[in-house]
Amino acid sequence: QLQLVESGGGLVQPGGSLKLSCAASGFTLDYYAIGWFRQAPGKEREGVSCISNTGGITGLADSVEGRFTISRDNAKNTVYLQMNSLKPEDTAVYYCAAVFRLLSAPCVLNGSEYPYWGQGTQVTVSS
Repeated sequence: QLQLVESGGGLVQPGGSLKLSCAASGFTLDYYAIGWFRQAPGKEREGVSCISNTGGITGLADSVEGRFTISRDNAKNTVYLQMNSLKPEDTAVYYCAAVFRLLSAPCVLNGSEYPYWGQGTQVTVSS
């Protein structure tokens, strides 16, 4: 059974850092592009970052440009989201999602393109 599990969320002060992990089980990530999304209470889901199946192509939302970095380790079947200089407005539940890709193609930040989702991890940025 294909499963994605996020971890690494928590409470952090403004300006702090967190590293989220998205671990896959039941399938290999080699042929999947991965996206990170977030949803704050009362707000629509937002695409944060994505990475192609080979890791050669990435995407970042303008709101996190220069602060977040996405990476993947296919040997560990895991994708990471390094979040630095965190702001209170980054507070949300963060989800990773996967979409099958045979070839390395540009990833997208449109959640409707991703059929497989994790359960989410809470990130709270507050002093």
